[in-house]
Amino acid sequence: MKILRADHLTKSYGEKVLLDDVSFLVREKERIGLIGINGTGKSTLMSILAKTDQPENGTLDHPTDYSISYLSQYTDFEDDWSVMDVVFAGDSPIMRAVKGYELALTNLALDGENETFQKAYTKAEEKMNQEDAWIADTNAKTILSKLGVLFLDKKVSELSGGQKKRLGLAQVLIQEPDLLLLDEPTNHLDYKSIEWLENYLKQYRGALVVTTHDRYFLDRVTNRMMELSNGHLSEYDGNYEAYLVQRAERDEIEKSQEHKNKQLFKQELAWMRAGVKARGTKQQARIDRFTDLKEKVSQASDTDSFQITTGSTRLGKKVIEIENANYTIENQIILNDFNLLIQGQERLGITGENGTGKSTLLNLIAGRMSLDSGTLSLGETVKLGYYTQENEGMDESKRMIQYLQEKAEEVKQSDGTVISVTEMLERFLFPRHMHGTSISKLSGGEKRRLYLLNILIQQPNVLLLDEPTNDLDIETLTILEDYLETFPGAVITVSHDRYFLDKTMSKIMIFEGNGEMELYYGLMSEYLLTKKEADEAVSTPIPSAIKEVKAEEIQEKVKKKLTYQEKIEWESIETDIEKLENKCEEINDSMLANANDAGKLQDLQKELTLTETQLEEKMERWEYLSEFSES
Repeated sequence: MKILRADHLTKSYGEKVLLDDVSFLVREKERIGLIGINGTGKSTLMSILAKTDQPENGTLDHPTDYSISYLSQYTDFEDDWSVMDVVFAGDSPIMRAVKGYELALTNLALDGENETFQKAYTKAEEKMNQEDAWIADTNAKTILSKLGVLFLDKKVSELSGGQKKRLGLAQVLIQEPDLLLLDEPTNHLDYKSIEWLENYLKQYRGALVVTTHDRYFLDRVTNRMMELSNGHLSEYDGNYEAYLVQRAERDEIEKSQEHKNKQLFKQELAWMRAGVKARGTKQQARIDRFTDLKEKVSQASDTDSFQITTGSTRLGKKVIEIENANYTIENQIILNDFNLLIQGQERLGITGENGTGKSTLLNLIAGRMSLDSGTLSLGETVKLGYYTQENEGMDESKRMIQYLQEKAEEVKQSDGTVISVTEMLERFLFPRHMHGTSISKLSGGEKRRLYLLNILIQQPNVLLLDEPTNDLDIETLTILEDYLETFPGAVITVSHDRYFLDKTMSKIMIFEGNGEMELYYGLMSEYLLTKKEADEAVSTPIPSAIKEVKAEEIQEKVKKKLTYQEKIEWESIETDIEKLENKCEEINDSMLANANDAGKLQDLQKELTLTETQLEEKMERWEYLSEFSES
């Protein structure tokens, strides 16, 4: 069995200790999920394992024939390389044979009569037979196809950032090393590619260490979890769900110990304040114990549950309305006679294949692009907060606290209370000692977390989130998910993260390309299950006799017009909806007027929840009846 052994690894970044005497084993066929808050050193540990970085102390030990392939978070290829140069860049005889064969095949396709190309192809074919590389070639083509890497002759300079990331993933998978290191492999992958990658890695023969924010991915792929925090590594057997159970049990034990520490801390504090006479030189051990206790209590306070809530400006009935919209870019149809109505507290998740125009729709809503035809209008009370895929407007020479204070000195919470930007930073997992840090010294994930906080403290009432799960750690995503649960406005998010969509969105719009969209009411995982069952049903042949019976049954059950009672209901349903919307506004106004009365607020919240449920039911009923109202 091939094993990699890491012993006593130590690594610092400035004054920050990332790895503090860390030791562990990576065994053959293990699937390890590496998690932790951004900035704790996950990518540093991965690069040390890949030997692209060196620890200050400690060693790595493995067999001499042990191969390692590393997908870093940020790919860096030579611009003049072709896709073929990148994907078949390995030095193994099999990889050289496959690369030579694919090159000969490409040349022969360009000029089949060229004798030089014919001879090169024959030679390449012989080499493939000699190295028994045909399986590797087939596997490589499958990987490239599933990841959407289709043009081997394209230059790297012609690829987008997402395409480069998929190219890098294809490269390391094709190498089939003993240890596969994947840093955020699901970034820039659509849900179909993610599902394929899960199944591929389940069958992978080597070992795997992966760091990712995708919790469904971790749950389905891993059999061991490692959590990096404050320079120390904690290990858990099992997948992500098993980790959550074990972590909860450990937290209960630590809370009990924390309570004892706090009681002892009070006694020690009283002793320290008693004066010099109460403490002689022989009591230095007790002073040291006091310092240690103080640090433990401080750390326990830092790791308490974090949450973030902000107030928002009042949002009227009209939020976003798009009618008969058309938009084409570079001869690709994005919107084709597209209609969309977004109302208050809407939760719309947008997903689909890459390049179909999901981010373009957000840019159109944000006013950064204009429709070719049709109308797009926002309500007068709409205050947009747009979380883009780039850290727009972030001056990295500024300090963290300065960057946020330019937007707000303090933040009003949903309960009417006001807190400082400093407190908001702490709630968003930035300890106080970091607040004066220059942004340029933050990790990529920390910068994304700060950028997100900068948008939220401006207290928008409509949020546009473009791939919010990319480069954010699980802890930050949990905070964001909790925030969205109580956010009183509308949210539209583009994402491929099935867990995030399941937890936050109630309606899914799937971009299918060429201006085609599918709207699904429900969870993303439910949609995928429904689609899978439908695909399986289509692929299963049905005897003609059964087909005829089913067709007749379906025809009998097709509804063609409203019943008498439904007609009466249809005539009054829009008035009922308007009354419920007005009632929701009145309750919201009452909540603002009684912001300091906790008891009254609780009663009003219950009434609002009930009214919103009734409104949602009426809206769903309206959608159903409207299908037959003109029949």
